[in-house]
Amino acid sequence: MPASTDLERRLVCPDPAATTELGRALGTAARPGDVVCLWGDLGAGKTHLAKAFGAGLGVTDTITSPSFILMAEYTGRLPLFHIDLYRLADASDALAGGLIDDRQAAGVTLVEWPDRLGRALPGRRLDVRIEGSGEEPRTIELQARDPDLRRYLEAVP
Repeated sequence: MPASTDLERRLVCPDPAATTELGRALGTAARPGDVVCLWGDLGAGKTHLAKAFGAGLGVTDTITSPSFILMAEYTGRLPLFHIDLYRLADASDALAGGLIDDRQAAGVTLVEWPDRLGRALPGRRLDVRIEGSGEEPRTIELQARDPDLRRYLEAVP
């Protein structure tokens, strides 16, 4: 059952196909400079959602989790910068390595494990919180942290 407020929506995706549909819809709403943070435990489906988001952007390359390289770039309607911070202890590692830079203003940045950024986490972002794992349905909460990002919530069926 969808539940919503002006800048928040809560949905249940009963299966991977519904999660794919959600990710694609979110990708169509992306604009340059957007940051989308994917929150959830291991196995929640963050990378699955990232792949679908990329498809919504028109990315044709295979999107994989960049756990070991930290960031992967893909070409689509907008550049997609897919960051996975699982292996980092904190934001200092990411910032010292130049992981976040001005190039990302031209595209959209998807961040898995955004909690690792701590105080460096951008205030203007879309938070996507995924609950569930394995074969169970996913409860997904979307929170636009800026009124301009409401377009993501409006893009969701």
